[in-house]
Amino acid sequence: MAEPLKNQYGRKIPEKISEMIAGVHKSFDQKAFLKDVMIGYEALELKPRGRKIAQSLRRFLPECYPKALAILVKSMGARQERNEGDAIASFLYLPHSYFIADYGLDHFDDSMLAQHALTQRFTAEFCIRPFLEKFPKQTLAVLASWSKDPSEHVRRLVSEGTRSRLPWGSHLKMFQKDPTPALILLEALKDDVSLYVRRSVANHLNDVGKDNPEILLQVAKTWQKNASEDRKWIVNHGLRSLVKAGDERALAILGFAQKARFEIKNVHFSPTKPKIGSKIRIEFGLVNKDKNSVPVLVDLKVHFVKSNGSTSPKVFKLKKLTLSPEETVSFSKIVSLENLTTRKHYPGVHRVEILVNAQTMLLGEFELK
Repeated sequence: MAEPLKNQYGRKIPEKISEMIAGVHKSFDQKAFLKDVMIGYEALELKPRGRKIAQSLRRFLPECYPKALAILVKSMGARQERNEGDAIASFLYLPHSYFIADYGLDHFDDSMLAQHALTQRFTAEFCIRPFLEKFPKQTLAVLASWSKDPSEHVRRLVSEGTRSRLPWGSHLKMFQKDPTPALILLEALKDDVSLYVRRSVANHLNDVGKDNPEILLQVAKTWQKNASEDRKWIVNHGLRSLVKAGDERALAILGFAQKARFEIKNVHFSPTKPKIGSKIRIEFGLVNKDKNSVPVLVDLKVHFVKSNGSTSPKVFKLKKLTLSPEETVSFSKIVSLENLTTRKHYPGVHRVEILVNAQTMLLGEFELK
């Protein structure tokens, strides 16, 4: 199991930040700052640790926020490319994000410039949200100009910062109610040259669909017209939650609307009575019994038993293909039954189904010991 991120976010983090600040602000009291940070620090989780450092920074930097912010930004030095494989390397700037969010709302212009710099080193997707809530028109105007920025990190912030259901971030209720202002921004990014930006746009669309499926379907239908392969990928990925839910309209947009007759054969569970902590292999064949070739999207759905005896389904992606008349395609999927932070396993009978173009077909069941 991977080591919790907070365990890597120990004393060395505020020490590094204090050294960076002292390098540009000679009067910064590093010793007092570190002593202040470490009071109760070890008992905190990752995000509270970041905020604790930000609070200490506010106490030991100049009282004037613009001056303090200028020092903080200057201490970051020249922008370096993010090392996506080293989470802590960029999380060094988590306190900077809290500093802007917690203390910068009364200094809009200074804070926006700082976020432009910050997002090229870490991210500003969390600290931009209080500004969207308090100054929606002004912040959206700035983000619209940033959608044309040379930096892919800045352009990604335009999408990621306005996501209504950003992981780790507060929900933006105004965009959950009406995503239109954010979707206007996405129009400028839907054909972005960067996959990094396009992936954010797709995730943003998926968020929209959780609160406003009708709006997402309309956007997807419009974007699909004369779309490049890159934009088709955005639409496909943006519709993933609706597709998992078997939404026929979403499937139709992706070209999987056609109904047909299918037959399941050669179903096999191995083992038939697996134990918690093990794995199970699920195998089956799918036959097209229709007279025509049919584009199909095949997913696997396992109904996992919960602690109270009820079940909760999880969908696993399998394959997209075109089945000719009477053609049989074999599928195999190994499903982990290990306990995860996101899913606990409990003994009981687990029903297994497949979804074929929104048609639910029973495969069988296995008993988890």
